[in-house]
Amino acid sequence: MFPPVNSRNKFRSVYVVYTLLVYGLQYSYTAILVTLGILISYLRLITVLKIGQYLWAKGIFFLMGKRIHIRGRENINKHKKYLLIANHTSIYDIPAIMTIIPRIAWIGRKYLVDIFGFGHLLKKIHFVPIEPGQREKSRESISRAIEHAQVGLTVAIFPEGTRTVTGELGPFKRGFVHIMRSAGLDVLPITLNGFFALKPKTRFHINPAARLEIIIHPVLKQADLSPLPDAEILEIAENAVRENHRNC
Repeated sequence: MFPPVNSRNKFRSVYVVYTLLVYGLQYSYTAILVTLGILISYLRLITVLKIGQYLWAKGIFFLMGKRIHIRGRENINKHKKYLLIANHTSIYDIPAIMTIIPRIAWIGRKYLVDIFGFGHLLKKIHFVPIEPGQREKSRESISRAIEHAQVGLTVAIFPEGTRTVTGELGPFKRGFVHIMRSAGLDVLPITLNGFFALKPKTRFHINPAARLEIIIHPVLKQADLSPLPDAEILEIAENAVRENHRNC
């Protein structure tokens, strides 16, 4: 059992060594699967690529020795595609969600595609980079996400726009509302708990004592949301993700 992490804890060095080991394993593992994924994509073996994405996501947490507790699986219809929204707490949010929905088109910050290994993998799984503050490019990214939805992919977005630095849920931005209306997708709200404690934006080391949980909430029907004003849709979506949210 790992002791709690704090700056004065004599076990802090243990966490740093653990973190360096995990990062080394994860980056090596990612590099291998990315290389294989590129080859598989050229061979157009889509089913194999889908399996590879799932194995990558599961492997990331296996290498940390972490289990993700999942609640609400019954709220996902595996034959349907959604606009998935979730709170954004950690670099591990994306692989966590991919353990339950491997084939997914992500909308996220452009800098993620610049991360060695990880960025290459994101490109292969239909990641759509978006640059905050650049309206024209943001519109292009949203249009690309809608195209992915139209060919049968679940589209995922973090409506806060960036990772939290406090653990608290930030205000939602309107981009996902436009995608919902244009692509005609039902909204699937997901709450991620424990990932901020695992590895927040402002801390280098990983906390292996964090308890990880994904809560899948009931679907918000596009037909019910679309007639509402944007502000009301934002409030409904934010409240759905906030339900059972732990500030950690």
